[in-house]
Amino acid sequence: MGEELRVLSAGAAQAVVEVIAADYQRETGRRVSGEFGAVGAIRQKLLDGAQADVIVLTGAMIDELVASGHVSRGSRADLGKVGTGIAVRAGTPVPDVSTAQKLRERLLGSTCVVCPDPAIATAGKVVVQVLEQLNVTAAIRPRLQHFPNGYAAMKWLAESRGRDEMGITQITEILANPGVVLVAPLPGDLQVRTLYAAGLAARSADGGAAQEFLTRLTAPGARKVLAKAGYEFDN
Repeated sequence: MGEELRVLSAGAAQAVVEVIAADYQRETGRRVSGEFGAVGAIRQKLLDGAQADVIVLTGAMIDELVASGHVSRGSRADLGKVGTGIAVRAGTPVPDVSTAQKLRERLLGSTCVVCPDPAIATAGKVVVQVLEQLNVTAAIRPRLQHFPNGYAAMKWLAESRGRDEMGITQITEILANPGVVLVAPLPGDLQVRTLYAAGLAARSADGGAAQEFLTRLTAPGARKVLAKAGYEFDN
C-alpha cells in the first residue's frame, strides 16, 4: 500500500468523491483522504501550497488552475452540471416555490434563510443574484445566514428547531444531508446550473494513482453515482 491519495474537492462533489473513494480503497488498498469545502476556499488551499493529487472544482476554476500551472494541462475531465435548490428541515411543511413569485412570497415569509458564503461559494453567489432578481435583498438581509459551505448550512438547518426556515444551496449538498429535504430546484430563469470538473494536481506525488482515481471519477460507469447525487448531463 502506497501513500494516501489526496483529493481537494468542492462540497458539491463530496458525495460522489466519497463513493468512488470507498470503491478505490477497497479494490487497491490505498487510502484516499478528501478535503471538501466551498470552491473559493478549496482553490485558495491549493494556491497556498496544500498537497493534493486530484482537484475537483467548477470547470471554470479548473481551467484557471491549468493556466496558472497548478493543474496538469490536458487532465481536465467534466463530471456534470449541478443545479441550485431550495431546502427545508425534514418533517416540516414543504412550501410551493414553483414560480418566482411563489418563491419570493416564501422568502419574505421566512424567519431565516441559510446559504453558503457568497465570497467563496458558487451557491452563495447564486443566492445573491436571486434575491436581487426578486427585489427582496434589503428585506431578507437581516434574516440571511452565511456558512463556510453548503454542507455546513444544511447541517445547521437540519439541527435547528426554528419555524419557517429555509436554505438555498447546490442540489448535491441538499440530497447528501438526510436532515433536510429538497423542496425544488430554483424555478425558471432563476435557476443556475454549474459545470463541475476534475483535474490532476501538477505537484501530485503519484500521477499514475491520481490518474486512475480521476478516470474512475469521470468514467461512464460513474454516471449512476453522479446522477443519484444530483448531477445532470447534456447527453
